[in-house]
Amino acid sequence: MFRAAIFDMDGLLIDSEPYWRSAEREVFGSVGIDIDDSMSAVTAPMTTREVAEHWYAHKPWSGPSIADMETAVVARVAASMADSGAALPGVREILALCARFDWRVALASNSPAVLCQQVLRKLGIADSFAAVVSADHVERGKPDPAIYLHAARLLGIAPGECLVFEDSRTGVRAARAAGMSVVAIPSAGQAFDAGHSPHLTLATLHEFAPDHARALWARRAG
Repeated sequence: MFRAAIFDMDGLLIDSEPYWRSAEREVFGSVGIDIDDSMSAVTAPMTTREVAEHWYAHKPWSGPSIADMETAVVARVAASMADSGAALPGVREILALCARFDWRVALASNSPAVLCQQVLRKLGIADSFAAVVSADHVERGKPDPAIYLHAARLLGIAPGECLVFEDSRTGVRAARAAGMSVVAIPSAGQAFDAGHSPHLTLATLHEFAPDHARALWARRAG
């Protein structure tokens, strides 16, 4: 049976995508870059540094540095999370299921470490996580597998014994490249690449049940 569960954060544990869109529009709008929904969709899978670098390459600005803009976006997202962040349906139930299975649990997110810790505290679930890995801890974020492989190392669990919960195409690709089994709870508009599809797709975390875990393990073992 699996020995660990690794969770993405944005769009899976907390509906933070609106916070990121709003912050991005406000911060980059201040230097003359008007970002619409289609433009936000392009940068949604990126790390915060990659987002700032992307918009600078798109339309270089003068004044604030790329690091300054990244910091400003993160600060605005942090403020929104502190004000109105709430767990998505099924978060506490699936963490309770992980405890029943005696699985070790980790977070693996493209968000900065400061936001990862803030979200876990805000949702009241920090004690459930034995390890937290963010884009700050690796050279490349998802879809590179480094975040997931680092999480497995911190847990002391082989990648093949880790079950990942993801909401995005890039996250699924990263987890599969790490050699892990993946359950997807897709965010709105997400479609998965051929050859990089999740092993199981559900509408909400609520739907994940012990039989799913057993079937996924049997499939892997087989």
